[in-house]
Amino acid sequence: MKSRKKVVVGVSGDIISGLPDALICHILSFLPPKEAASTTVLAKRWKPLLASVPNLDFDDSIYFHPRERIDKYSKSYESFMSFVDSVLALQAKTKTPLKRFHVKCKDVVDQYWVLEWIPKVLKRGALDIDLYIPSSRDCCENSSFYPLPSKIFESKTLVRLKIQFQDGVSIDVKRCVSLPKLKTLYLDYFKIEPSKFNKLLSGCHALEELVLINLMWADSSGYKACPVTVSIPTLKRLKFCRSEDFYEGEFHEYEDYDEENINKGVSLSFDNPNLVYLEYSDVIVDKYKQVRFDSLVEANLGLRKNQAEPDKINVTKLLMGLRNVKILYLSNDTLEVLACCRERIPVFDNLLELTIKTTPYVGWKSLPPLLKSCPSLETLVFEGMHHKYTKRCGDKDGCLCKYENDLGAKKKNVRTCLTSSPVKVLKILKFGETFEDEDEDGLDVDHDDYDDEDAVSCDEVGGVVEEQIEHVKHFLETMPVLKQVILYYNTPKDEDVMKVFKKLEKLPRVASANCNVQITSKNLSLSSTSTKRGTLL
Repeated sequence: MKSRKKVVVGVSGDIISGLPDALICHILSFLPPKEAASTTVLAKRWKPLLASVPNLDFDDSIYFHPRERIDKYSKSYESFMSFVDSVLALQAKTKTPLKRFHVKCKDVVDQYWVLEWIPKVLKRGALDIDLYIPSSRDCCENSSFYPLPSKIFESKTLVRLKIQFQDGVSIDVKRCVSLPKLKTLYLDYFKIEPSKFNKLLSGCHALEELVLINLMWADSSGYKACPVTVSIPTLKRLKFCRSEDFYEGEFHEYEDYDEENINKGVSLSFDNPNLVYLEYSDVIVDKYKQVRFDSLVEANLGLRKNQAEPDKINVTKLLMGLRNVKILYLSNDTLEVLACCRERIPVFDNLLELTIKTTPYVGWKSLPPLLKSCPSLETLVFEGMHHKYTKRCGDKDGCLCKYENDLGAKKKNVRTCLTSSPVKVLKILKFGETFEDEDEDGLDVDHDDYDDEDAVSCDEVGGVVEEQIEHVKHFLETMPVLKQVILYYNTPKDEDVMKVFKKLEKLPRVASANCNVQITSKNLSLSSTSTKRGTLL
């Protein structure tokens, strides 16, 4: 018999090396640069390909470890910075376009050194620059507010720019700004003159998303009238926020900033007809000259009083500019501001969903005129069910609560803002939440800003849950077209949910037939539906 030879049909063991250079570069672009560089040990052919990788994502967590000694830390920090330098130097030899340059640091680095990388990546036509840099004070002196390189404002290729430096950056626009392709601009903690700010935005003709966090006005005007304008026809999303701790001295120890002077003399205008989302959180400015948001769908407002002039509330034009909004979120500070201009709240004809954040230190006296100004409102959401009794609670439409006088008797005021309410869905988030008068560090929290004559917080006298149940009962008894009430109970105990459920079950009457009441916690969900006015099943 003829012997048969076994023939093995196979392929080369190194499949990847046979791939085209462009495909290998594409694969390497999904790896962190350090890991991409380590793959060059597999084949010499791969080393020059690293110079053509279009996406560079540097994360110092690969290099840094919990530091035991300063010299060990310094060595690690310099190693990371030098590695980025070496990759950029390697890529400088090629003409391959750079799509993305991201640097994320979890520990302190040399901020000035990072800024030197920006012109290098701009030369390669970078489309996306994202820099997240923590404080550099531990290793560099006088590092606060380094200026951004001027070349960054003349990029013809940049589509997305995100700068977050904990020590801040300064922007000094000396020449014309030309960012024809920029769609997203995100700046966190920066300083700029109002006139330069206007000049910066005037050169962003394609901008769709603008995020401005903790903006500081450079003191160049002597606090004379400073018109600031955000007017970009293409803009769809705008976030303009200063955090409350921004005004604390520890936040920016190199500058003397506080709520009394940060917006002094500033005249702010918004003219963005195509904006669909707005988040605005800040101390009220001296003047809102013009506000136009014709296409606004959703807005989040966090207005705060200027403590130097607490009675100066000039937000009418701002509110008028928001009147087309469909979804609105109001912070507890905003409620306090609105309480000072109750008679000037405009009609929100298109508003469908309203969310209100409550605390035990802000009353509800702004809510009756606000609800009356929302004729199309379908969903009302309370973030927390905290209430503060004030002398306004005894007025006919001075509050939403079922008023109780000093003798403990219920005063049956008809809340017309509730009896005429078009709301169909009522949601209570964080039901059962309690407020402590201490912060996380155990220090007393000063609530002087919320002081009101003859005011007492129900949370301060106990019975938090009982008080919140009474509010829910009152809403069920007075709101005529409610279809659904949902309580998101902030408790891990099923028995707590059962107790609240049984109390609402025993409610003698409800204003709306076929109203479903649901209580939901992490572990349990219960529901009850009325079949006619007067009872709940």
